[in-house]
Amino acid sequence: MLDRLHRVIHTEPVIYYYEEEAQDLERVLNIFIRLNSGGTILSYSDLLLSIAVAQWKQVDARAEIHKLVDELNRIGTGFDLSQDFVLKAGLMLADIASVGFKVENFTNSNMATLEANWSAIRNALVRTVELVASFGLNGQTLRADSALLPIAYYLYARSAADNYVTHGQYAADRERIRRWLACSLLKASGIWGSGLDTLLTALREVIQKSGKDAFPDDQLRQEMESRGKSLTFAPAEIDDLLSMQYGDKRLFALLSLLFTFVDLRNQFHIDHVFPISHFTSARLRRAGISEPKIEELGRLANELPNLQLLEGTVNIEKRAELPATWLRERYSTESDRDHYRSIHFLGAVPEGIEGCEEFWAGRQERLREKITAVLNPTALQTSQ
Repeated sequence: MLDRLHRVIHTEPVIYYYEEEAQDLERVLNIFIRLNSGGTILSYSDLLLSIAVAQWKQVDARAEIHKLVDELNRIGTGFDLSQDFVLKAGLMLADIASVGFKVENFTNSNMATLEANWSAIRNALVRTVELVASFGLNGQTLRADSALLPIAYYLYARSAADNYVTHGQYAADRERIRRWLACSLLKASGIWGSGLDTLLTALREVIQKSGKDAFPDDQLRQEMESRGKSLTFAPAEIDDLLSMQYGDKRLFALLSLLFTFVDLRNQFHIDHVFPISHFTSARLRRAGISEPKIEELGRLANELPNLQLLEGTVNIEKRAELPATWLRERYSTESDRDHYRSIHFLGAVPEGIEGCEEFWAGRQERLREKITAVLNPTALQTSQ
């Protein structure tokens, strides 16, 4: 057995290797990730976190970051943020020159800066997630985690008070943040994709220059437009928003912009005005609807003109009631019903599903006008 052990170690070519002569740690980490793909999965950020752990002197970086991720994800109705998000936030908020996930950014001096400012960075991230939770967003409706980073930097730079999310004196500032965030999340092409690191660095510079007294949404829009990431919506993009289907991650952001009267600190559901249960194939066939029409009605029933924001408890109570019946049951006077129809852009509501197509067509045009006004930056400035 000893002879066999000797042959396995010294004689038989059991282990294949080659010597990597380059001393570039970036290259070494990438090689390790590829070769380790068959073992316990380690991401690039796992390895960068290990570098940070080795360089923090007073704080256990791994424990702190994992603890913070868990805390952030418990806020509101829950988020799905990762250690990648926290690490990139650390690079951005600590004013490290580049926010890219590169070994060169995890130097001793940079990690010392991050550790020294960790408490303030942590507080800013908690405040940021509390803020977007107050906008009604959660892990299901937040399309891009990176959209939170400029907000976090702004709150960090101005040392936002503990009551920033709730106090009335910050209401106008919170509204500027909410509108800017919602618009950035609505872009179908995606603002927070390619060129992310350079975009974040540029937005950080804008906030440094113009964010001392208020969230600089106009200046951020201008910078984003100069980089081909405009927050202006062309008519074709408005059409795309109007045809969004139930389940689209952009829906909540858009509805929250349209229906500003709702208190998003409560749990709101995206509700079908005409309940979707009335548009099953079997039910429509029994109603004498032709086959081609059945498919079309099923599609239209899930589009924006048939959707509204409704408080969770109210939505549960509404169940499968048709809108005209539900309005009579919930509101005892015609004036109250008129008010509800007005603020939700409903117009005249038919008694049954027979008039639903005309209802959707009319509401689509009312929503088109409202969306165009809300998403037009000039209109936003005028309203403010």
